[in-house]
Amino acid sequence: MGSYAMADLLQLMVDTGSADLHIRVGIPPAIRMHGLLERVDGPPCAPDDTEELMSSIASDDNIQEVRENGGSDFGFSFSDKARFRVSVFKEKGNFALVLRQIPTDLLTVDQIGLPPLTVKSLLDKPRGMILVTGPTGSGKSTTLASMINIMNETSDEAHIITIEDPIEFYHNHKRAVITQREVKVDVPTFAEALRRALRQDPDVILVGELRDLETIEAAVAAAETGHLVFGTLHTTGAAKTIDRIVNAFPMNQQETIRIQLSTVLQAVISQILLKRSDKKGRVACFEIMINTPSIAALIRDNKTFRINSDIQTGAKFGMVTLDGMLQKYYDEGKISREDALTKCQDPITQAQKIQEIDDRKAAEEAMEGGGEAAPAAEE
Repeated sequence: MGSYAMADLLQLMVDTGSADLHIRVGIPPAIRMHGLLERVDGPPCAPDDTEELMSSIASDDNIQEVRENGGSDFGFSFSDKARFRVSVFKEKGNFALVLRQIPTDLLTVDQIGLPPLTVKSLLDKPRGMILVTGPTGSGKSTTLASMINIMNETSDEAHIITIEDPIEFYHNHKRAVITQREVKVDVPTFAEALRRALRQDPDVILVGELRDLETIEAAVAAAETGHLVFGTLHTTGAAKTIDRIVNAFPMNQQETIRIQLSTVLQAVISQILLKRSDKKGRVACFEIMINTPSIAALIRDNKTFRINSDIQTGAKFGMVTLDGMLQKYYDEGKISREDALTKCQDPITQAQKIQEIDDRKAAEEAMEGGGEAAPAAEE
């Protein structure tokens, strides 16, 4: 019998609320808590241990796929306690696993930190495309699941189709009707699922990942024909997101996709997750671009590099800059100075703003202490 039982490791993840579980040959299993990896007490895993742990949760088809292709991804439920997204793969000839715990409690927009009025106005759109972007593990799935849940609770008789690989959040039918299709289980590809979706009377379509030209084309076509389409990309910032979509197309089609995007795109929400400095846990920082006539013209004219300045002056349209949100959270003591400076998009301006916050705080402390203001720290 192996040194570890999968049920015990999964229970540990549920009890501690950890995000990920890493299982490798040569070290004990490790769980990721608040961004840090901590090893479980116990002996290092032997090759037999990792194979046994994998076999306890993977189907025969998944195991066959790992043996043939070197890896397999799937989702599974741990009784009614939690759901996990699993990646099984070979490394140095041995089996290895990473399990990501999918939160079961859907957050409200307030809890995520998004401006409620902006989100409400976006979810009320009858058609178009809303993109949620950011690096892996930045909480895109959580944000999208929360938005879908709001629509599920408030949209009478809307039909919402989600296309995911694998399905992460399970949605129950509330006021809306929800169809959840899993790529490789219910349908072979994202693009095929999108093409089929248009014949299934959808109002809202969520595409788990816009990962290739075929899927992007199908998603844009769905948004053009009167549906509200949500999608994700692994990009940071609105300008880079638009460039990434346009560059997926051959040169002779790029002008066409720019024109299409300028009309169908409703918003790009970019997010990153940062470690909190005031308490345990993490906090999401956002950039929100709302498509205005001015931004639509920049997309059409291939001047995406100017989008950031439109976002900076677009607060009245509900736009938010990432750098502004980082400054706000640093000022409130939620994130570290280092994160506020290294995660920003305009390092020179950000350094000045952060220094102004530091100077103001030093002056306030000096006033409270009744002494002279402390000299500003040298950059």
